[in-house]
Amino acid sequence: MTNAPDRPVTLAAVIGAHGIAGDVRLKLFTDDLAPYRALDANGRTLTLKSVRPGPNGAVARFAEITTRDAAEALRGTALTVARSALPPLEPGEYYHADLLGLPAVSTDGEALGVVVAVENFGAGDVIEIERPGGGRFMIPMNPNAVPEWSAEKLVVEAAFAA
Repeated sequence: MTNAPDRPVTLAAVIGAHGIAGDVRLKLFTDDLAPYRALDANGRTLTLKSVRPGPNGAVARFAEITTRDAAEALRGTALTVARSALPPLEPGEYYHADLLGLPAVSTDGEALGVVVAVENFGAGDVIEIERPGGGRFMIPMNPNAVPEWSAEKLVVEAAFAA
């Protein structure tokens, strides 16, 4: 998987309509959708007019969506931006999307598999790695378990990969 600057990154997904004027309910994958005025919806550009907290996430209004039927038609649609549209990161920060698909190796040099998920159950991010022969394991995304990562690979402390 490549971390190309034009690779789409999903910021939200439409989970249904809200009201009769074309507003949509969103599941957010970002803290703040407001800075992203133009979002891609399966090849269609949607212009964000407003976003506010709502049931199970947020409620948004797009300039191009003006009826409940049009809003319902978007159900299940991922809303994306190009990776290059995201703010730059500080040292030690990462976007979940940048970790997905990375090969994982142990500090001993063993190929462990590929990062398939990044979860957060409240105590910090947890990386899920799928082994080459099948099976998965999870590790915390902290310096003790993951001493380094780059756009090419994620290095896991060998003791956490046992």
